[in-house]
Amino acid sequence: MLRLSKKTDYGLLALGYLAAEAPSGVASARAIAERYDIPVELLAKVLQHLARRGFIAAQKGAYGGYHLTRPASAISLAEIVQAIDGPLAITACGREDEQCDQFGRCTVRDPLARVKERILSVLRDVTLAEMAPSDGVMPMVWKDAAR
Repeated sequence: MLRLSKKTDYGLLALGYLAAEAPSGVASARAIAERYDIPVELLAKVLQHLARRGFIAAQKGAYGGYHLTRPASAISLAEIVQAIDGPLAITACGREDEQCDQFGRCTVRDPLARVKERILSVLRDVTLAEMAPSDGVMPMVWKDAAR
């Protein structure tokens, strides 16, 4: 089963919050963690990772926190998922992994590589802006991800 990691779930929640709910587009790790009832320590690590990857930047001061470095409409889900979880993989081997014992006889590697590309295509086509709530209420799928 394809499944995003909990770190990616938290990253998506945090970026969605910054895109749609954060006052002035800035929020602290604690404020985001409290909003979704998730561990602040883990969220802080995810936010630091996203900052190193250039999705967000820290803002110091009394009203400090994190803010998006690009418009939410310019950030694809594929970028976020791969920044946190690494390259998408649905099989243990890749198209050019000749170390697999079944490489010469495998009949599923190429079709599954096409499936992976379709999944990536969908993730590239969906932006953070499309995932962020327009009414200030996170979609149920995001709320469930925080638990």
